[in-house]
Amino acid sequence: MPKLTKEQITLAVKNGDFIKVTGSRRNLKTHEYYEHIADLLELDEVQALKEFRHHIMTTRYQHSLNVSYYNYRLCRMLGLDAASAARAGLLHDLYFYETRHYTRRKPGIRHARYHPMVALEHAQELLPLNEREQDMIEKHMWPVTLSRPRYAETYVITLVDKYCAVIEFLLPQPGRLVQWVVRRRDARKIRKYE
Repeated sequence: MPKLTKEQITLAVKNGDFIKVTGSRRNLKTHEYYEHIADLLELDEVQALKEFRHHIMTTRYQHSLNVSYYNYRLCRMLGLDAASAARAGLLHDLYFYETRHYTRRKPGIRHARYHPMVALEHAQELLPLNEREQDMIEKHMWPVTLSRPRYAETYVITLVDKYCAVIEFLLPQPGRLVQWVVRRRDARKIRKYE
């Protein structure tokens, strides 16, 4: 198969012929992974995640797809339940509000601890989940969520979720980390002298 250019991939993604994850040029529609999540991608609720910005530079849909794919790959490599890992990864952030608005309205309850419960409720309303999928969705923010994961797949998704957040934040603009650190440092200096 000839190597596709960035422009060809962008056009194919817009047309819906190509599904990709951050950091890869592989078309997921032609990968065995796709058969585990194809039914979920057709759900309006999953498609609605495209409307929400996530980790500054991406959408919640793209982040969920990234987590799903890398979670699947890692669990498969480790001999774990890769199919459940793929499905839970796609549903782990199934909530429909802007994070910044939530934080302003409810300053006493941390979004990081709250959103896994909301995502689990929404996922259970859509389809039946097995125990591993439930555990992965509910505890993907461990140790923030406090209760420990019951399954090895849940430990994997906690790591994959953080890995994906970092690549989504840095990959589109490599100098972004330096800019972010400088802005934080400068903001602290200003607050210190106020």
